[in-house]
Amino acid sequence: MNLTVRRVFQAATNLHVLRVPVAGLKYFPPPISVGDIDYPERRKLKVVDRQPQYGPNFRPPKMTKRLDLMRGPEEYHTFLIHKQFGIQALTGGRMKFNHFEMVRYTLGRKINTNTMFAQWRLDPPWQPVTKKGQGQRMGGGKGAIDHYVTPLKAGRIILEIAGNCTFAEVQPWLEDVAKKLPFKARAVSHEMLNKEKEKEIEDAMRNINPYTMEFVIRNNMGGVQNWISPFDRKWFCKYV
Repeated sequence: MNLTVRRVFQAATNLHVLRVPVAGLKYFPPPISVGDIDYPERRKLKVVDRQPQYGPNFRPPKMTKRLDLMRGPEEYHTFLIHKQFGIQALTGGRMKFNHFEMVRYTLGRKINTNTMFAQWRLDPPWQPVTKKGQGQRMGGGKGAIDHYVTPLKAGRIILEIAGNCTFAEVQPWLEDVAKKLPFKARAVSHEMLNKEKEKEIEDAMRNINPYTMEFVIRNNMGGVQNWISPFDRKWFCKYV
């Protein structure tokens, strides 16, 4: 072997031997601090009653459909009490006892009770739904109570998950539950809700078009109040 080639080979070998491996050195940011957490005594979702518990010799009352309990926006329960994560309804709907159990079983298998907890933000089923038997003729009065439901409106928080956890950890669980509900829902976080409120206010301030839906309906432009729904007059086509 030529002397020059040998020296080049030895130099390359020495460089390879003295090379310091740095591929395994990575930087991980410190974990997010959630502060002091007040954990409840029961950290999993509670079992709700299938129907309201009435006293003895009390006939359960019947009720009409009461679609107003599902129509329009939720006015009160639109925020997260623990300021972390939860599921929010996007439209109005009803939840049966089976839906409560589906949510409880799904999250019960995945939640880590050592570091997090879950709580309901809905009342147990309380509204009666009547139904007549198959093949009965019309008439004969209102049917018997078949089951109970919990009505809710758009924007209502259904449940919350809090504790020493991140949104990336609980988001797949919450989205899995939201897809199985009988109405449109989504997984939300406290920061997401705050950003949406700020964006809504900012968009309203930056809007230079005076002909908004509210302006058109209030001023009856084109006679829209003669053919639009009375609910659109109230919520300006934002809710069904």
